[in-house]
Amino acid sequence: MNLQQIETFVHVAETGSFSKAALLLDTAQPALSRQVRALETELRETLLIRTGRGVTLTDAGRRLLEHGHAIMQRVALAREDLGAQRDEPVGRIVVGLPPSLARRLTLPLIDVFSHEMPRARLAVVEGFSVHIAEWLTTGRMDLGLVYTPEPQPHIEIVPVLEERLCLVGPAAALRGREAVRFDQLSGYPLVMPQHGQIFRKLMEAQATLSQVKLNVVWEVSSVPAILDLVRGGYGYAALTQSALSSYAGSADMAVLPIEAPHVMSTLCLAQSAKKKATPLVRRTSEVIRQLSLQACAPAT
Repeated sequence: MNLQQIETFVHVAETGSFSKAALLLDTAQPALSRQVRALETELRETLLIRTGRGVTLTDAGRRLLEHGHAIMQRVALAREDLGAQRDEPVGRIVVGLPPSLARRLTLPLIDVFSHEMPRARLAVVEGFSVHIAEWLTTGRMDLGLVYTPEPQPHIEIVPVLEERLCLVGPAAALRGREAVRFDQLSGYPLVMPQHGQIFRKLMEAQATLSQVKLNVVWEVSSVPAILDLVRGGYGYAALTQSALSSYAGSADMAVLPIEAPHVMSTLCLAQSAKKKATPLVRRTSEVIRQLSLQACAPAT
């Protein structure tokens, strides 16, 4: 048993497919099959059940996957520890980005890694703030951007910037208006994420304080899909200005600040309090902070 076999097995198990794992590892699929078979032969266990649509894990495979994750994490920590002695960003880092910013930040973030951190590996995962916080707590993620997170003992939070929530709707329907009062929102059919997503929690908390009944007509937990529905005339959305910036159909949309009162969301960098802040984590944190400030800067 060797590290290459373990890494191969973990990728095949996580993707559920030899072909997908081969693409990720840039290795021929037959070579991956041979490595997994060698592992099964040595362990005298069937780890994967091959089907026409991919692979599924056996009980032995699930147990080995847990060990595999632990082994790969220890190897990554060893590499990072040795690199830390040279203050060099090396190793692998998993970064979580919210849907409102993922498209705008992923390309420039990978560009920085490619040119300035060639010995580091980056994995980007898109998710809502509540999911990113959960993944940070369980150790599946190293660093994440989250909106207005609740205090948690296992997560360290650093505020990056504040953004106002705005009413987003078809340009023709909102033409001539510069802002919308919170108590006027009851007159707008809203397309919002499901309960628990931070923008919805902020809106519902303020609605309770202002004694305003929000008219939520559709629940969709995808920012691009929400904007598609708004553009299609199915309702309005309560999002930040930055959420609209990378949307292809933004020219047909209008954004009105919500006022009286404002509803503010704080974008924060979050990382696990249980993990050591390596040079890679520190450098990635600074890059994400700078890119976030640029992405959310008001247009001039």
